[in-house]
Amino acid sequence: MSFELEPTHDHDPELAGLVAELREYLHGELADYERRHELDHESNYGREILQPVWKRARQLGFYGIHLPPEHGGRGLSATRLAVLKEEVAASGRVLGHSVLGDMGGPLRAGAIFGHATPRQVERYLRPVVEGDRACCFSLTEPDAGSHVRAMRTTATPDGEGWRISGHKVFSSAGPFADFSVLVARMAGAQESYSAFLVDLDSPGCSVLPGEVPLSGQHIEADIVLDDCYVGPEQLLGDVGEGLRIGLGRVTTNRLLHCPTVLGSTRRLIALTREHVRGREVAGGPMAGLQSVQHKLADMATAHYAARAMTYDALADLDAGGRPATEAFMCKLFVAENAFRIADDAMQLHGKAGMVRGSEVESLFRRLRMFRVLTGSSEIQKNAIAKSLLG
Repeated sequence: MSFELEPTHDHDPELAGLVAELREYLHGELADYERRHELDHESNYGREILQPVWKRARQLGFYGIHLPPEHGGRGLSATRLAVLKEEVAASGRVLGHSVLGDMGGPLRAGAIFGHATPRQVERYLRPVVEGDRACCFSLTEPDAGSHVRAMRTTATPDGEGWRISGHKVFSSAGPFADFSVLVARMAGAQESYSAFLVDLDSPGCSVLPGEVPLSGQHIEADIVLDDCYVGPEQLLGDVGEGLRIGLGRVTTNRLLHCPTVLGSTRRLIALTREHVRGREVAGGPMAGLQSVQHKLADMATAHYAARAMTYDALADLDAGGRPATEAFMCKLFVAENAFRIADDAMQLHGKAGMVRGSEVESLFRRLRMFRVLTGSSEIQKNAIAKSLLG
């Protein structure tokens, strides 16, 4: 893999064409849409802002593009999807998360097609692919983060269905979602968990504003259930399969989060290169200082190393491998090095990078979060060490 700050993908003409079309939309039509609505990364917008993007991205063929043709996609490999995710992040678009379907769309729902009944596909999943409905995933609780088995949300049998009570937090896309893929502990059973498709307008279900994370984005919700009834047709998979369904998507998701972060580091390196070329210090361009050149070299080298290992693991996944340990390694290495790149970018920007609302400052905060999200760096190290030591 060669180093390119803006990859050309000449080795794959079909992918190169997709990237060109995506870049045109991101930097043209979508950028204009965001300007018209005066959006930034901390804007508090509603579904009326997001849904037109879902529908337009679907019309252009990007929304759900990774899904197999029978579900309305083009069956993209994980590697090709990663390339598109990287491009979205590198564009710096506020609504980039809605182009491929990260924000309550097909990228969030796609993994559960294999567990859904035909009726569930038509009622819940197909409308998501079309941009008519949105979903969120609810696993985390106030006292059950990485230790998911500490969850207290409980499903109690009631006739053929169940009554669910509990409190889920950090349900991304919850403020815009119609239903949640929610995992609950089964009452009266030892270590048994099930997944349910919970309509968020059901009696006994409340969607509350979630805590605003470090990124400043208003995309999280708390899902509070108080004796909320779900019928047997809302059980996803079999009873007791909840953690397998909820966590079974983690290896692929862990890897596919990395290209988004890599796109952000690309953006930071490009912004920093532009800044040091244009800023005058000590009678000359900042880019002429060897100390600045060395820092830029370190940033680019770390990005290249993180990108190379990520795409190597994705290639293994596409070839039918199960790169579980490699996914832990990628998440760890990408997260830690992305934050170092963000820190160096802020250092080189100086005051301009520390101003609240600047793009560098915003990316710095978001990349700091990635060292915790989808499993902290310490969790990744635990898993890597376990694979080494047996």
